Amino acid sequence: MDIVLMIIYCVLILGFLVVIHEGGHYFMARAFGVRVSEFMVGLPGPNIGFTAKNGTKYGITAVPLGGYARVCGMEPGDESPYLEDAAAIVFREGTVNMDDVAAELHIAKDDAYTALSELEEWGTIAGPHRKDKYNTFRTKAVFGDKGRTPVFAEGTPQKIPASSVKAFIDSERKQQYRSLPFWKRSMILIAGPGVNVLCAILLIVLLYSVIGVDMTTAEGEVQHVTISPLRSLEAGFIYTGMVIQAVAGLFNPQTAAQVVSDSTSVVGIAVMSKQAVDQGFASIMAFTAMISVSLGIMNMLPIPPLDGGRFIVEIVQRLRHKEVTIRALNYMSIIGIAFFMAFFVVMLNQDVQRFVFNNWG
Repeated sequence: MDIVLMIIYCVLILGFLVVIHEGGHYFMARAFGVRVSEFMVGLPGPNIGFTAKNGTKYGITAVPLGGYARVCGMEPGDESPYLEDAAAIVFREGTVNMDDVAAELHIAKDDAYTALSELEEWGTIAGPHRKDKYNTFRTKAVFGDKGRTPVFAEGTPQKIPASSVKAFIDSERKQQYRSLPFWKRSMILIAGPGVNVLCAILLIVLLYSVIGVDMTTAEGEVQHVTISPLRSLEAGFIYTGMVIQAVAGLFNPQTAAQVVSDSTSVVGIAVMSKQAVDQGFASIMAFTAMISVSLGIMNMLPIPPLDGGRFIVEIVQRLRHKEVTIRALNYMSIIGIAFFMAFFVVMLNQDVQRFVFNNWG
């Protein structure tokens, strides 16, 4: 039973923190006029939910662990030269197959698929369904101002005058992440980790200024005390600085081993989650704050595909005035994933030794 509770508590705490992390990306993107096609609680996969008037689908997936926000226009690579023509065909027909688009435009099927997939990634059209026999693309449902009932159902032809296709694509392009200037793209990337850090600081302020904590005096007496919000805020920033310093120690050969030893995997988080719940509400807040700030700072590591890695790529592109190639991004992502897999295996081993066999010093 304890193991089941550990898993439940861990899922709830990590799920909450991942959702607010993605919420940071979502709200910052929307503030800059960028379309977000999906905001889901859970891992990508089969889902249920509803589509709002702004075109965002909100819902929950079959595996409700964490969450994600699909910000449109974040995929790297050059823009397809066939976007306008492909969009015109989709909106004229309502539902089209990739092969038909390729035949009508006299282009290769791969080029047609690239253009249609890019329009899907933009949130302009809907991609193939699981039951589709071919690569079928459709117009998206259009919602009016009075509710969630679509004015045009998915796959409905919607005429766009030939003279307006370019203006339509330009309008869609302006709602993409890639259309933003450097500082706005950076703000979207930083917003996720930033929300985690702000959440941690808020929890620390509430814990120390409102709920209070038990402290032992010099005489050995335990007293329940509260401190001013300003001092609590200072404590929150001090703790955040300590986490930043600890994470930075990963890149110092002299301290890296100690940092890894002090870190924990999802197994350790599960064990500590139950311990925190057993100790009461104040302990839950403190533990959630600790994990939240760690999640935020770790996400800012300059390693793709983390937010910090994407931010570094944005800086490099800004300095070079040239986009980093897809091949280079793939290589960096592979290296980053390999690094974290190795990191995870090491932490998992030490957590098993620590919490299962009780033989970790």
